[in-house]
Amino acid sequence: MRSDGVLAGLDPEQRTAVTAPAGPVCILAGAGTGKTRAITHRIAYRTSTGEISPRHVLAVTFTARAAAEMRARLTALGTAGVQARTFHAAALRQVRYFAPRLLEGRGMPELMESKVRVVGLAAARAGVRADRAAARDLAGEIEWAKSSLVEPGEYAVAAAKALREPPFEPARVAEVFAAYESLKRRQGVIDFEDLLRAAVWGIEEHPDVADQIRAQYRHFVVDEYQDVNPLQQRLLDAWLGGRDDITVVGDASQTIYSFTGATSGYLIDFPRRRRDAVVVRLVRDYRSTPQVVGLANAVIRQARGTEAKLRLELVGQRPAGPEPELKIFPDEPGEAAAVARRCRELIASGTPASEIAVLFRTNAQSEAYEEALAEAEVPYVVRGAERFFERAEVRQAMVALRAAVRSIPGETPLADAVVEALAATGWNRHQPPPGGAAREQWEALAALVTLAEEYAASPEILPIGEAGRVQREVSLSAFNDELARRAEQQHAPTMAGVTLASLHSAKGLEWDAVFLVGLADGTLPTTYAKTPEQLEEERRLLYVGVTRARQWLWLSYGQSRSPGGRPRRPSRFLPQLERSPGATADRGERGSRKPDRRRPQVASCRICGATLLAGADRKLGRCPTCPSDLDEDLYERLQVWRAATAARLKVPAYVVFTDATLVAVAERRPAEPAQLLAIAGIGARKLGQYGEAVFALVSGASPDDLEQKNFES
Repeated sequence: MRSDGVLAGLDPEQRTAVTAPAGPVCILAGAGTGKTRAITHRIAYRTSTGEISPRHVLAVTFTARAAAEMRARLTALGTAGVQARTFHAAALRQVRYFAPRLLEGRGMPELMESKVRVVGLAAARAGVRADRAAARDLAGEIEWAKSSLVEPGEYAVAAAKALREPPFEPARVAEVFAAYESLKRRQGVIDFEDLLRAAVWGIEEHPDVADQIRAQYRHFVVDEYQDVNPLQQRLLDAWLGGRDDITVVGDASQTIYSFTGATSGYLIDFPRRRRDAVVVRLVRDYRSTPQVVGLANAVIRQARGTEAKLRLELVGQRPAGPEPELKIFPDEPGEAAAVARRCRELIASGTPASEIAVLFRTNAQSEAYEEALAEAEVPYVVRGAERFFERAEVRQAMVALRAAVRSIPGETPLADAVVEALAATGWNRHQPPPGGAAREQWEALAALVTLAEEYAASPEILPIGEAGRVQREVSLSAFNDELARRAEQQHAPTMAGVTLASLHSAKGLEWDAVFLVGLADGTLPTTYAKTPEQLEEERRLLYVGVTRARQWLWLSYGQSRSPGGRPRRPSRFLPQLERSPGATADRGERGSRKPDRRRPQVASCRICGATLLAGADRKLGRCPTCPSDLDEDLYERLQVWRAATAARLKVPAYVVFTDATLVAVAERRPAEPAQLLAIAGIGARKLGQYGEAVFALVSGASPDDLEQKNFES
């Protein structure tokens, strides 16, 4: 493709990035701003002008999906031959090619797909008792250490400096780490971090290998640069060998993987480390509506810390869409049921199920939504996690619960019986363990206890044939039957469905409609986020979630986990809930008004009972998605009366009543002062001015009658 064709359709900032001269280029690209378009067009532009050859370009990404997309776009631009690979795939190709030379004729060791099995064996050798969840957490600590270039003997000090929360005492983790490294060598296997280290070693210690690789790859592009860890950066430096033809792209506000060793420091410091770097900011958001973009800006505008220095104020480019919906429900089951109902409505109105996502902070939250969607007969798929009832710890718990029917006295309260049965598996209700995987396992079993509490608190009346109705039995045996029924209902058809995913696993994806659920303090941010840095990463998680939505966004939380449970507060990261969260793309409007600090009166939807937060919803007294009961004849008479009244008073019509107020009156049909005052925006003054006329119109009077009365008076 000709160079002018490559530049066609680019916005000014993208064009600047594409045509930047050879050398270091840093593209700060907000969500939905076309970063992949910018970097692929930059490669294509430089090859079309003859500046570089495609075979001399190495583009590295973090997922195979992103690499495949990059290759497809380059091919469409007529630029074949570029190597677009993940860090690990690029390192594997090089180590495999040079293995005979580096290993004196020996083949490359076998690459392990997972550390967990070997870590479990290493833990046993080190005298550490670790079940599968603990082994996964130990594997995560070892992966963090190796990615951070930390050796076993350095782990305890490094972990303390990094404020890690390892699953065991740091000294014990270090022993397992050392045993793991020894066991790998004896078995002749390597892990993914070893693969990157081998590539670094091959270049740094073998000049002939370095010369050959650097002759092959002369121009580098790095996607998602905010996610690079120290080991990956060292490999990148080895590839470069002091050269500076590198383009990096990233967004510091999407730094959410620091627990794995990833750091945005390399992105933030790029202009300082490379003084002649060209820095381009992409802020035109082509993914989301201005309303979604406005909320995203409101969330990240409050960010503090190092990453906030590169915060981008996005500008929505799409046509206006619906305002994001902010909802509060009495409890999590009610929240899940409402989400399922809305998903079903969206699908019925034409939105493909595959274009809908429900996103949450932890995988343990998925169970309530799996159940609610199954009961609503909405197909779904779980991304990045096993289905709740297929998790090993849940299967083990269900076995223990069935066995406990014979050993626990029948008069034991159900929740107490479940806690006692789970204690046999080693679960302790009052001691959530450290470590992400172990906490997730603990939370999954805690969800079974909550389910038992809910089951005991609300024994439904179930129909039995045609003869009558009986009360559901509350016993451990009956509860086991209920668990079996729920597990069976969660087997969704093998078809595309609503995506259930954690916020971490949703990174890089997008949907037409997104539900962000469980937005309560203690969940987002998690109770385990204690330092300012950890809290800011939790804020960025919410930002990532918001920016996944193209058109329609729902944010919600349950005031308690279960009916009648301990009350919770909304996430501290949500914007002021008394205001509509939407914003236009006009820079002049954003941030120009101070938020209203007055506490609003609680308003609930008169149809579904959800708490109403947006001003227009509060005025109408219902959610925008709930059915309207508008009296059209009354609405027409109100319009005629308002026009005549405005003309008589010589004021604009909206000064009398806004359109939304007329709709609210025509829907709610107030017959007395208290009912009219209950409509948001109508106070004592307007009641005195217009109340008599409104009540007359509601009672059936015509606007002409009212005008005649005004004339006579």
